[in-house]
Amino acid sequence: MKLLVGIARIFVGILFIISGFIKLNDPIGFSFKLQEYFGAEVLNLEFLIPFALVIAIILVVFELVLGVMLIIGYLPKFTMWSLLLMILFFTFLTFYSAYFNKVTDCGCFGDAMPLTPWQSFTKDVILLVLILILFFNQKMITPILVPASHRWVIFLAFMLSFLFGYHVLMHLPFFDFRAYKVGNNILEEMELPPDAKKAEYEYRWKFLQDGEEIVIINKGAYPQVKGEYIGVETVTISEGDVPAVHDFIIMHNDQDVTLELLNEPKLLLIVAYNLRSTELEGFKAVKRLASKAQAKGYKVVGLTSSGKELQQELIAKFNLTLDFYTSDETTLKTIVRANPGILILNRGTITQKVHWFDADEIQL
Repeated sequence: MKLLVGIARIFVGILFIISGFIKLNDPIGFSFKLQEYFGAEVLNLEFLIPFALVIAIILVVFELVLGVMLIIGYLPKFTMWSLLLMILFFTFLTFYSAYFNKVTDCGCFGDAMPLTPWQSFTKDVILLVLILILFFNQKMITPILVPASHRWVIFLAFMLSFLFGYHVLMHLPFFDFRAYKVGNNILEEMELPPDAKKAEYEYRWKFLQDGEEIVIINKGAYPQVKGEYIGVETVTISEGDVPAVHDFIIMHNDQDVTLELLNEPKLLLIVAYNLRSTELEGFKAVKRLASKAQAKGYKVVGLTSSGKELQQELIAKFNLTLDFYTSDETTLKTIVRANPGILILNRGTITQKVHWFDADEIQL
């Protein structure tokens, strides 16, 4: 039993540290996931949505530090109760989400390792079993360091976590696991490789024959059946692969201009997914950068999901010399974790991407 407790202790501790660090690398992304959970479709706690980012940071720092506490054996009773309550809550949440198909990705490991709801629930069940083993064998969780050093280790873990979180909030995630990372070509990411798995469908044809309804099931060919055709139902047998980028559409004056923009050799994109919540201070830096870029032959475009009225208000307020095009808000949130964020593209390839706070670092 002591060996099992030791293995469970290390495994759970490391998993909590890794999970916490990955989410801390992208707290804004995790806050978007929390907003989904807080919404009316899942927990119906919409009053918490404005505080999602603060809650996200507190949760991931606590998760990471709990992993450290478990490994070094600091305050085992508090640690085990915290781990147990946390895993019980998230096991319920992932089961609810999976069973009712509310949230398609739990966000447990951010974009580094997307999990389906059922995969996430399975992971939580395994963790629950391991944590229960530890919970009922707390006496075997002994310190591995000198007890006097424990507080300093935990203090250091807290401070480093908050400093790292502050850094990525003021800049961008240190590790970018999304399809829109620097070096990727969006046009290529929109295509599937030749060996991609194709979706499989089953067709259920309904006919009225001799006064009775019959169903013919096949892979798609219209069945040669004597009788009156009623209809056909398409059932997905297995999902096919989808491109890494499958929802990137840019509209301007009711026209799809996605390919036109992605073929520009010198393109500066100012991404502000929502102009109501955008950081207005950032547009002072945007204006300076846009003027420099236009002088060097760049096409400068703003991307937002907000309507014309808000666009014109912002352009007038900062005397911007650019047009806003529109795209899906979720897509824009995925592209860059800043509002506004800045990208440089060369024929669809992302060569630079920064938070507005680092606008002066853009090389034109």
